[in-house]
Amino acid sequence: MGWPKTFISEFMHKHKVSSVLFVPYAGVNLSKDGLKASYDAYETRVKAVFEALGFSLKSIHHEKDPVDAVNKAECIAVGGGNTFHLVAQMQKTGIMEAIRSKALNGMPYMGWSAGSNVACPTLKTTNDMPIFEPESFNCLNLIPFQINPHYLDANPEGHGGETRQQRIEEFLAINPEITVAGLREASLLELDGQKLLLKGSRNMRLFKAAKEPQEIESGADVSFLLG
Repeated sequence: MGWPKTFISEFMHKHKVSSVLFVPYAGVNLSKDGLKASYDAYETRVKAVFEALGFSLKSIHHEKDPVDAVNKAECIAVGGGNTFHLVAQMQKTGIMEAIRSKALNGMPYMGWSAGSNVACPTLKTTNDMPIFEPESFNCLNLIPFQINPHYLDANPEGHGGETRQQRIEEFLAINPEITVAGLREASLLELDGQKLLLKGSRNMRLFKAAKEPQEIESGADVSFLLG
């Protein structure tokens, strides 16, 4: 979380919030002492970043009533890790619907990696192994397109499997009505009302069924993706 610190600070100040409710459920391998220890370790790492910026942070895994915690939250941050486990826990605890309702009513939401996947209609464009089975692949549906985080153009020498582009094209062959945004490292999408901007230092690759991928320059207004 080094490069986005400025963006996080600007986002928090823009929305006039001082505290964050953190969702750590994607972090399943941060400790050898079990999931709670992994969540604790994840909270510690992320909390240090937010506190250094002047904001408080508490993880939802401490809450006896997660839905009530969401309803009282100023802002939600969802961390990266394994998307399948994250979605399963968000569904199990009931916070998937609670976060969606709050976000659609104006509560600031931020997520990275798996946390950006769950902002999409489904988790189908995650890069993660299905280590845990959720109730469904349905996610928050805060945006009408899919994100593929950590998008890579490279095809390592000797690699016999599909490239990232080929995997996205497989998705589009089955789901031709959905656009996929290949979000490279050190880039982000910021949605404010009906305005969507690509920010950061890298371009984005946009995939649509039966069309050549399109390069979108950093700083571009990509509000057309909301249509």
